Amino acid sequence: MAILLYLEYAVAAVIRYWLINSDYRETIADRVEVSTPLNSWKKVTEGVHLRDEGVDPYAGDLFHESPLGLVAYGWLIRGLSSWLGPVFVACDLATAHLLYCTARCYMAQLRERQARERCHYATDCEALLLKEEGLELAPVYVASAYLFNPYNVLSCVGMTTTVFANLCLAATFLFMVQGRRLPCCFFLAVATLQSLYPAVLLVPASIYVARQAGHMRLDRQALSSACLTCLAFLAMLGALLWACWRLTRSWDFLAETYGFILNVPDLRPNIGLFWYFFTEMFEHFRPLFVCAFQINAAALYAASLALRLHAEPMLLAASLTALSAVFRSYPGLGDVGFYLALLPMWKHLFNYMQQGFVVGCFFLITSVLAPIVWHLWIYSRSANANFYFGVTLAFATAQIFLITDILFAYIKREFSLYHGLRRELNGKPAKLVLE
Repeated sequence: MAILLYLEYAVAAVIRYWLINSDYRETIADRVEVSTPLNSWKKVTEGVHLRDEGVDPYAGDLFHESPLGLVAYGWLIRGLSSWLGPVFVACDLATAHLLYCTARCYMAQLRERQARERCHYATDCEALLLKEEGLELAPVYVASAYLFNPYNVLSCVGMTTTVFANLCLAATFLFMVQGRRLPCCFFLAVATLQSLYPAVLLVPASIYVARQAGHMRLDRQALSSACLTCLAFLAMLGALLWACWRLTRSWDFLAETYGFILNVPDLRPNIGLFWYFFTEMFEHFRPLFVCAFQINAAALYAASLALRLHAEPMLLAASLTALSAVFRSYPGLGDVGFYLALLPMWKHLFNYMQQGFVVGCFFLITSVLAPIVWHLWIYSRSANANFYFGVTLAFATAQIFLITDILFAYIKREFSLYHGLRRELNGKPAKLVLE
């Protein structure tokens, strides 16, 4: 198993390194599906150059990373300019390994939970029980799903800062599943500093840390643990923002980072839903719809999903990550590829999913059609924005189908575990058959 995993790392590294040093890199980096105003490496290099020349990179509408990110990227560009490709490849491989470790910890927890609750399961649910082989292979599937997902490969080859964001998110997931409060809050604060939306993961992180500490019920101790986790996160995020202020001696960067994310002033096309709606919208309706879209992207689903999935905080975290990737203002393929890599951890739910074929076809068709329609619109001028938005809307719809399908699969399996596979339909016995 270990040899197979190392071989996958080597093959994935070779593929990424070859593409980064090929003639395709610039084409990939310029794709609107890969690079956005928030993660474009070209904007990073321009921001670093402006800072080196003594010009405030936040004075115009050019640079939207945090001041700490500006310093870190400046160090990379000046000190490791000839090693940028290997740095991006190494970070992507590190992300895959962190997700592998996360899946291993989570599989051990699933094994322990099944052994603990087995006495409460129905007598005819043997087909639903987790098998040892599946638990062993799931972490390898997770690593493979990240390493060889074209979305992640393109994001790395395009040298987007999403690579570093995914690394922070993977570290957050690992420390969350281990129940380690301080490192989890630190990496979550770093991810939030960069793109704001990961802050919603504070909900599953608080639940996970409390459960790992032995607080299985919602009592005073569990609430105290959750409050302590929130305070630790806020303290670390505040410390990072203070460090940003120390670097710039101004809070103007907030308008060009968080303000840029929330207000959506740049309406260049991407794979998200914001750009088309706000291009067509009357200006006096804009504040209302900005608030509605951002609430939908950041906070609308956290409370309701937490109430239903409080016993499965890892699935809650993956669901919130997926929803933020769909509804954020400037999404990229790297954001989608990250949460897709988490799905093999719930391979035991796939038998209950009903939309797998439809979702797979949607992903394949939209991934192929997007560059074609873009060429027809921008270069051939035989199409318009409606064509491209139709593809991105179908892409978002496929993601929503996938998220809801996996959540319904979890609910159906949990119900069958405790109530059995046999049912009565119109007074006659019926049996649920897993195919």
